[in-house]
Amino acid sequence: MKNGVLLAIFSSLVFSVMNALVKAASVTIPSAEVAFFRSIIGTAIIYGMMRYSKVPFSREGIPLLVTRGVLGALYLLAYFYTISKIPLTDASILAHLSPFFVLALAVLVLKEKLSRRALTVLPVAILGAMLLIKPFQFSSYSSDALVGLLSAFFAAGAAVSIRMLSQKHHTYEIVFYFLATATLVSVPLMWNDFVVPSALDWLYLISIGVVSLLGQLFLTKAFTHENAAVVEVTRYIGIVFNAMWGFLFWMEVPDLLTFAGGVLIVTACIALSRQKRSQSKAY
Repeated sequence: MKNGVLLAIFSSLVFSVMNALVKAASVTIPSAEVAFFRSIIGTAIIYGMMRYSKVPFSREGIPLLVTRGVLGALYLLAYFYTISKIPLTDASILAHLSPFFVLALAVLVLKEKLSRRALTVLPVAILGAMLLIKPFQFSSYSSDALVGLLSAFFAAGAAVSIRMLSQKHHTYEIVFYFLATATLVSVPLMWNDFVVPSALDWLYLISIGVVSLLGQLFLTKAFTHENAAVVEVTRYIGIVFNAMWGFLFWMEVPDLLTFAGGVLIVTACIALSRQKRSQSKAY
């Protein structure tokens, strides 16, 4: 699959499943410990995939790979902390503010320009996001929400670095550096608060590690095939997926603004996907 928009949508669906698992695990396991197990399980799996596919470690571009790893690790820790402290939907909304940071970084760092068609579609997705965010109704203004906002900034920095790395580095290597760095960063943070997982906790943690790795592969591939800002805005559909899980498992009924915002986001994602497909056929 080489459609960056569809890959971004798939990654959002997979990550929404991860979010629900993280929320469940965080009832008994500290967020830093959840991040550690998520990362170390993914590191082991991706290393095995690199060996199987004979993907070598690069000797060039190491500083940028490490930078991507650090930014991803900080995002992961901040996001998991936010999920454990405030409602899942609020945490998801905060994390999905990253496209606003990406738009600025993509222009400043990547020197990217959006096509005219993308410029007409992206505002539709942003309008949908505003209907979902409901800034004047947001209920979690606190230091915890500020950490969630920081997670969006770190995610934006990671997205831009992935876009830069994807020209010369294999997807598996980029993901490996992210997960390995996150493992190292989370160790000292969980050291004093480590909780021995129960059998159910182990099920959650292993599932988080496997599911999140799949989502990370989809997301990294998306950045290799599409403009960074387009990918980030497309990921707003993840808020819709989270609302869907909330309805199915916790009977959380979305209000009218959430429904309208979801429709706008899905419509924008379909338009972006068709635009990319048309461009592919032209070549």
